[in-house]
Amino acid sequence: MKYSRAGETVVNIRKATLADVSSIEALIAASARSLGLSDYTPTQIEAALLGAWGVDTEIIRDGTYFVGMKVGMEEELVLCGGWSRRATSFGGDSYARRESRLLDPEREAARIRAFFVHPGWARRGLASRLLKICEGEAKAAGFAAVELVSTLPGEPFYARHGYQPEQRRSYALPGGRDIEFVPMRRLL
Repeated sequence: MKYSRAGETVVNIRKATLADVSSIEALIAASARSLGLSDYTPTQIEAALLGAWGVDTEIIRDGTYFVGMKVGMEEELVLCGGWSRRATSFGGDSYARRESRLLDPEREAARIRAFFVHPGWARRGLASRLLKICEGEAKAAGFAAVELVSTLPGEPFYARHGYQPEQRRSYALPGGRDIEFVPMRRLL
């Protein structure tokens, strides 16, 4: 799926593969360290990168995680994110509270997971395009709702797309740190 706006570089959104993992890890770190500074301290960001924000290879294997690649002389990863039919709400492979159980689309909401944009590519509509792709796939898989656990800087983005916030929640991070996230939900 190619995406571009008039006069802009083309970004190809495709299913992620395990070969993308190291590039996704680098993108997540760059995005968090830059775009997260408006709401989190550098110490919180570094602690979150140890598990709360990381690559979940299970959803890559499930075929529900995507990458956005800038097309040109050299491809560059500028976007990642996906959805999941698994119970885990957030976190990478090293996050301790993972739950691989498959969700029941009749009773439970699909999960929107791990959206990160390269700081130089933020606010160009790429995440909005990817969110629509993920919501469409979740709906096609029989889900009537989606939910997510948003970062504080991501909350306005999801709210613009119809997600309703719940009370902020504090989550424990490695090193005795805490971080606040916002659970959000939307009907499809």
